[in-house]
Amino acid sequence: MTGGTKQALPTAESDQPVGRRRTLGLLAAGIGCSTATGFAVAARTDDWIWLGNRDLKVGLLRSSGGAIGWLSAAGASRSLVNSFDRGRLVQQSWYGREDGSNWNGRPWRWNPVQGGDWKGRSATILKQSVTESTATIETQPVHWAAGTDIADALMTQQISLQGPLVRIDYRFQYRGQVEHPACHQELPAVFTDPEYSQLAVCTSDQPWTGAPLHYRTPGWPNEYVPMTEHWAALLNREGQGLGCCVPRASQLTCYRAGQGSAKDGACSYFAPIDTIAVTAGFDMQWTVWLTLGDVTQIRQRFGALQPSPGR
Repeated sequence: MTGGTKQALPTAESDQPVGRRRTLGLLAAGIGCSTATGFAVAARTDDWIWLGNRDLKVGLLRSSGGAIGWLSAAGASRSLVNSFDRGRLVQQSWYGREDGSNWNGRPWRWNPVQGGDWKGRSATILKQSVTESTATIETQPVHWAAGTDIADALMTQQISLQGPLVRIDYRFQYRGQVEHPACHQELPAVFTDPEYSQLAVCTSDQPWTGAPLHYRTPGWPNEYVPMTEHWAALLNREGQGLGCCVPRASQLTCYRAGQGSAKDGACSYFAPIDTIAVTAGFDMQWTVWLTLGDVTQIRQRFGALQPSPGR
């Protein structure tokens, strides 16, 4: 999706890879995924909205439309989430028809993004309500390529910490009249620092039976992988990482891009996706779960969210 490494998600009729937008220009020039794709931004101390409990620490960036820019264990000094630019993070990003916009010299399409645009402009927080472990934020998104406000769209993000789980209830509303074709939509985009290089996902046709997981190190450009248990995780060499579960999604796209560390613009990415057309009056709500740990812990926690047999 979004980020200095963004690629456009394909339409139902197109095979253009998703999310390539953020890194494509840089890689072509032999540079890491950084400023040629999305301008690096530094968060100020007062830029963060912090949530926490005994297990987790979550940070939302005011200057990135309230998107999640930090997720770590409670008390940790480093986040797993990559917040190099407005297009990274954990956030909503939607796609529609080609509209004559241009991203870093490349034709682009309608693309409302929760965090902001590729040059570092922030989306606007319209409302927010925050407690110690919950937050509700309404955001007017920005067009990733054009940098303009998308006034006929509204993104809502409700977050609650539930033990070792982060529950996110997203909503996307569209009040425009332009009919956008079916595209792969990121539900959400998840960017981590590059050391979280191994993707773990169940691709078995017998989900939730203890089937072996599929492991791979994503490459470039986008790869597409079945997600039959509706979750995936990015892990480091110690087998620790970040998992994301989206009950409505059964496929993901992923890639790794850039050279060096997160400070150099490198990143890992995956996004649970679904093919959805944004049309007049569009209003969609869905739930996302995040957690940290090893793959056994991640799978057990997400498994406990599944409906009991017969329900």
